[in-house]
Amino acid sequence: MSKRKYGWSEKKRNDYIKEGRGQGELSNYIPWIKIQDISSQGNASRLIGWTAKRQHELLSNLERDFFLLLDWEDTVVDIREQFPLNVETTIRIAEEKGIKHSKDNSSGIPIDMTTDFFITVVKNSERKYIARTVKPSEQLEDKRVIEKFEIEREYWEIQGISWGGHN
Repeated sequence: MSKRKYGWSEKKRNDYIKEGRGQGELSNYIPWIKIQDISSQGNASRLIGWTAKRQHELLSNLERDFFLLLDWEDTVVDIREQFPLNVETTIRIAEEKGIKHSKDNSSGIPIDMTTDFFITVVKNSERKYIARTVKPSEQLEDKRVIEKFEIEREYWEIQGISWGGHN
């Protein structure tokens, strides 16, 4: 049996876009990253959600637990996990902040960043979007994790969307 290739390339990015990954809403949304796409160090889960009525791809127990809280929250009307960020924007932010953007070791192609959850909420008939990232608290001591958070935080600030990290 052949090993799955986890490398990143322009072809792979274009294939993801053609598949509709990172696009759509509710049951039509396809996550940018699926469980089979990456080598996971934790427990990954595929759960059918009540809110979006589709299978969700959750890459850790922490993501699963946060998803379950969102899925039962009355004000949440859509949950999109592994939501892609525009790579040109994240590269520009990284350059401006003097942070190294993640690249594939073999191809040198910049790796598309994602936010763990892009959530649609309706309160008092007002629709708003929020982005949330969840990481275990022990990872918050890692300088590289913090650098990536800063790129992500700035990305969402530019979009005018509330971003936050939960541990």
